[in-house]
Amino acid sequence: MGAQIRVYRQKISSTTSMRKIFKAMELIATSRIGKARARVAASLPYANAITRAVSAVASQSEIDHPLTTEPEQIRRAAVLVITADRGLAGSYSASVLKQAEGLIELLHEEGKEVKTYVVGRKAQAYFDFRNREYARVWTGGTDAPEFTTAREIGEALLTEFATDYEDGGVDEIHVVYTRFKSMVTQEPTVIRLLPLEVVEEQAASESDLLPLYEFEPETERVLDALLPRYIESRIFAAMLQAAASELAARQRAMKSAGDNATDLIKKYTRLRNTARQAEITQELSEIVAGADALAS
Repeated sequence: MGAQIRVYRQKISSTTSMRKIFKAMELIATSRIGKARARVAASLPYANAITRAVSAVASQSEIDHPLTTEPEQIRRAAVLVITADRGLAGSYSASVLKQAEGLIELLHEEGKEVKTYVVGRKAQAYFDFRNREYARVWTGGTDAPEFTTAREIGEALLTEFATDYEDGGVDEIHVVYTRFKSMVTQEPTVIRLLPLEVVEEQAASESDLLPLYEFEPETERVLDALLPRYIESRIFAAMLQAAASELAARQRAMKSAGDNATDLIKKYTRLRNTARQAEITQELSEIVAGADALAS
């Protein structure tokens, strides 16, 4: 009985220590989620403004630009997968990777080659474990992304898109990330960046019409200048949404883990008390039996 009580005490002690860790990580995620959501909201005005500018150029101009023209045949596609650097966020990274696997399988069924780019150590570990190749990887700071990283990713993808297929280039670019809807809902999402699909982050009013622009210099040069910034802003917006989703998922996961630890502590405490009571009962029985033996 004494050994059993010691085991329960050790389990209670270790579970209590883990509960403290879970609580600390929950508080950290809770304190950072507000800033992450504020960064998402702050990025929307610029993203919407540049989206409207690109929409105006692409829709009001009769031009044949490589970034806005659908190729006759798409033979190779690039897929950018945005996950987390750290775990303990529930099924956050697993959901993104599952969505990415579905997209890659669909592209293969359409007869397209796939060139994968990954963001986050979770995606890197996923592909490394399965001995699957990826073109480039960016790690560090997925829960607090920097615009310099988004610019580097955008430049790499645009370079691949501008390269001919025979030289290893791609014909279209997809991004897989988690869209932040609320503290409860985060949705794995796939968007196609190139060829251009202009989508605003927030729906504009039906009365809002695109203004009529006169372009100086010519339209092609305007698009050459706008589209790289547009791609960078879309990638950065996706990274910010993913960061907010990661923190929200971690906050929920740590709260659930802390609640489960509390339940385990209660269970082990009851089992320890039961074992202790059984030990006391056994000792009393032995004392009574010894006394009866002496009396007889």
